[in-house]
Amino acid sequence: MKPVNELTTPALAYLGDAVIELYVRERLVAAGYSTSATLNQKALDYVRAGAQAEAMQKILPLLTEEEQAVFRRGRNMGHGNVPKGATVAQYRAATGMEVLAGYLHVQGKGERLRELLCAAYEFENTDI
Repeated sequence: MKPVNELTTPALAYLGDAVIELYVRERLVAAGYSTSATLNQKALDYVRAGAQAEAMQKILPLLTEEEQAVFRRGRNMGHGNVPKGATVAQYRAATGMEVLAGYLHVQGKGERLRELLCAAYEFENTDI
């Protein structure tokens, strides 16, 4: 993979979206949910823009200056399409969270990413 400074903000958001989705799915399976319908519905409770924006508010005070700058980079990215059920502010915060997740993933900071996602979503910090 290219170095993180060579990746575009949309590319980091795209990757971060997948990283967050995988994290949530792993936690839901570990929690014992087993049907695809239940898993998909529960996952939406965590990965919708509004839920991500709320999660981001929980972890903002925990971010380093570098992480805050990455979050702002994503939040301030141009947004052409805002999904139904989300405000522009929620969508921007969710995109910032996705960029941060993508950034930490590419940087190889999996433990830090897991720590932040556990705090954001109030999951136990397990080895999953």
